[in-house]
Amino acid sequence: MAASEEIHEDFDYDNDDDSTTAKIKIICLGDSAVGKSKLVERFLMDDYKPQQLSTYALTLFRYNTTMNGKSIGVDIWDTAGQERFASLHPSYYHQAHACILTFDVTRKITYKNLSRWYKELREYRPSIPCVVVANKIDVDFSITKKSFNFVKKHNLPFYFVSASDGTNVVKVFRNAIKLAVVYKEESTDFLDEVMRELEV
Repeated sequence: MAASEEIHEDFDYDNDDDSTTAKIKIICLGDSAVGKSKLVERFLMDDYKPQQLSTYALTLFRYNTTMNGKSIGVDIWDTAGQERFASLHPSYYHQAHACILTFDVTRKITYKNLSRWYKELREYRPSIPCVVVANKIDVDFSITKKSFNFVKKHNLPFYFVSASDGTNVVKVFRNAIKLAVVYKEESTDFLDEVMRELEV
């Protein structure tokens, strides 16, 4: 069973010391209490716990999987409440390979704030894949009949999910992992190129 731990070290995701394992970093973005931690927990443990997690640091969830016969080490970073300060430290975005951007369908303001989070993401990671997630559809399933302009405007993959009953949660994370692996292998991001040059 996967466990979470506080982050106290700097990981170098572009310098794999184990050639048989590709290491990727996925970050979770969105307003406080939209269900980011619960989505990660549901994916990793298939266990929904209604209480709010409370920590003073970022939380790291580690997950191992395989793709096309290759081992993939996935680090999923969660904000652990730091998003309440309206922005995140640049190190949160450093060397991220994909993003899961989440809003709560029961709170309209969390949808409106997607633009702010997306803008901040693109300041630090201009071209990584970003998946948008509408969480808590179990509260009002009729929301799945609506369309969302933010997703269309930025042409982003979009999923209706429920951390409570598990709807589409595995699909979201598997897609994010797949996109992250492809991004890392094919990245033309300037910052990634600089990091590769420094590693030589």
